[in-house]
Amino acid sequence: MSQPPRRPRTLHDARTEAEAAFKQTTTKVPELPEKKPALPGVRELVSLRIDQDVLEHFQEGGPGWQDRINAALRKAAGM
Repeated sequence: MSQPPRRPRTLHDARTEAEAAFKQTTTKVPELPEKKPALPGVRELVSLRIDQDVLEHFQEGGPGWQDRINAALRKAAGM
């Protein structure tokens, strides 16, 4: 069996192939940032939007409502 004649390569074909090969070898895999270990007892100030009725539910118990929200979030996160 004879092979069909090859189409002559053009400069554009060679450049495209070279760029594709170069890109494959130089593409870096993105590194995930290291997870910082949580320090016990250290809290971080954040801004959080909570539905009004949920906020009222936790505030009904008086002072300590932020601790109760934190405990509920820990429980929901399985911690």
